[in-house]
Amino acid sequence: MSLIQNIKSSAGNYFLSEEVKSLNRSKMFVNMQDAKTVGIVFNATDSDDFELVKKYITYLREMKKRVKAIGFYDQKNIPALAYSKLEYDFFCRKDLTWYNAPKSIYVKNFMDDQYDILLDLNMDDVFPLRYISSLSKASFKVGKKSDRNNSIFDLMIETTEGKGLKYFLRNIDTYLFIINKKHDKQVTVNDLD
Repeated sequence: MSLIQNIKSSAGNYFLSEEVKSLNRSKMFVNMQDAKTVGIVFNATDSDDFELVKKYITYLREMKKRVKAIGFYDQKNIPALAYSKLEYDFFCRKDLTWYNAPKSIYVKNFMDDQYDILLDLNMDDVFPLRYISSLSKASFKVGKKSDRNNSIFDLMIETTEGKGLKYFLRNIDTYLFIINKKHDKQVTVNDLD
């Protein structure tokens, strides 16, 4: 990583940690059966992963969940897409501050919505997506297990190297259908075995 990238990364992490201190959200364990609203954060850059996310959103809608997704394109501009603004919002590099925090109104609105469940499908620890998940006011946040994510997620799911998003979505689904709302602490998948 170059010196400039190190400075941007350090500044981004610093500003994010300061904003997280003032975050006010009501944590509540919510399983998939009880959830009415689901927010999804994902990297839209990879077209195969985007197709998986679209299929998963269709699956959730078939279960009568209200779903909103926000995707990040790691490009200067968002490709021309014909997706409903009711389902998806997108942002790209030009929508970031100098320290890589998203600054779009779509992102702010997404973070302010109080989803029952937030699913972070950020498999590569992309900072703008981690920023959104960190500051989301969702009741129950679910994401990939890592030391960096301990303070972000209420449920962390371990991933096997090389398994990809499809495997991760399958695990999310499995655990969100078996989770019991009586938990009052952070849970990792190993705790549920």
